This record gives sequence, C-alpha cells and structure tokens, in this order.
Amino acid sequence: MLLAVDAGNTNLVFALVDRGTIKARWRIATDPRRTADQYAVWLHQLLELEGYSKSDVSAVIIGTVVPRALHNLEVLASKYFHIQPLIAGHGKAEWPIELDVDEPQNVGADRALNVIAAHAKHSGDLLVIDFGTATTFDVVGPSGAYRGGIIAPGINLSLDALVSAAAKLPRIAIEAPATNRVIGRTTESQMIIGIYWGYVAMIEGLTDRLKAEIGSPVKVIATGGLATLFDKHTDVFDAIEPDLTIQGLSLLHDMATRS
Repeated sequence: MLLAVDAGNTNLVFALVDRGTIKARWRIATDPRRTADQYAVWLHQLLELEGYSKSDVSAVIIGTVVPRALHNLEVLASKYFHIQPLIAGHGKAEWPIELDVDEPQNVGADRALNVIAAHAKHSGDLLVIDFGTATTFDVVGPSGAYRGGIIAPGINLSLDALVSAAAKLPRIAIEAPATNRVIGRTTESQMIIGIYWGYVAMIEGLTDRLKAEIGSPVKVIATGGLATLFDKHTDVFDAIEPDLTIQGLSLLHDMATRS
C-alpha cells in the first residue's frame, strides 16, 4: 500500500491508500522540529490500531508546503519503511500538469495536487476552493492546466487575528449561527455572525467574480475540513471532495511509477 503524506502549514496528514482507495488516515499538528523517530513511534501505534503494520507499506509519497518538515519525513520513509520516497513536484514526481501562471515555481504542492485530483474526477472548467490555513481558490482549465487563483486568510487565522487584537473579545468556536439573523444581541453572537456570514459572503462574492472572469460554465469543488460547515448555508459548491490532496498524491504516485 501507498503511504501518502500531506504536510500542510497547520496539520500533517498520513494516509494509507490501496489502489486509489483511502483505507486509513491520521492527522497530527505540523511541527518541523518533530523527528523521524517521533513520527515512527506515533505512526507505528496508529497502524496497529487500524490492523496494519509498517510491512504493509510498499511506497511513500510526500507533498509539503513546509520545507523544514521534509527532511525528517524523508528519514522516516528511508529509516523505518526502507523506502526512497517520491517528493511531489520533484524528480520522477514532477507535476504532470501545466502551471499556466507567471511564477510556476511558487505554486504550493497542495494546490497542484488538488488540481490533479479535481481534473481526474470532474470535467470542464473547474474552481477548487480549499479551506485550510489559507483559503485558496484555484482555477483549472478543461485540459487540467492550473490557471491561477486567489489566496485569502483562512477562517481560523481571521478569528485568531480578531481575538488577539481586541482584548475584550472572547475566543469562540467556529460554527454556523443558530439562525439566519444577522443582528447579534450578544458579543459572542455578533462574533459568530461576523466570522461565519462574513466568510460565506467572501466565498460567494469571490466565486461570482471568478466565474465572470472565466466566462464559461464552471464547476465549483470544495475541499478541506471546513467545507461541509459552509455547504449547509450556501449553494455555491457543486461537489465536496474532502480528501482531494491525498487523492492527488495517490494519482501522482501512479503516474510517476508508470513512466
């Protein structure tokens, strides 16, 4: 089986993938100081809890937007799984898509992987919205080319900035308001309304502007942990794909090993 590793700015996801099907996944906070030995102890226990062992892993692919985390993940693969990992976007795992932007070298691995998976699953012009540390909007052409997009602060970053800058505001959970009313009667309700409905307005507004600029029918794909939270109160999404980045890693691995 393939061990797919997605190292994001906030979380690091390990997933066991068998012939394109995700069998198990585990998440840990991203910390570039975490050593290969620490990863190995943690992962070994989780593999056993799911009924697997490290001998079930026959290949490893790593996608990361945190360069400092890469070395210890490579050591994990070589020392504990005795596998030379593929690195998304490098060597045999170079991007199989056109990066039709002014600075292709600066495109994040997660965004390229989302494009690969979205194009494999859906046809035509696509817009991929990923709710991560940042919220990204990625435009995908009918041929699968990445044409650019938008980077906006993630909802957690927005809330952290608000709370840290205003001494009397409490820390709140990110959740949908109890009603559709937008006149809050308490400080907490006003914060929930501002964060939630403000974010919905941003998603809808930017999506409308992107569609107008693209000028042809566009299918909107949402991914990331908070996609389902917003799907309850907007009809902007045509599909929810929670594991798009991991699926992109699996597809990239298959393409790299077939060539």
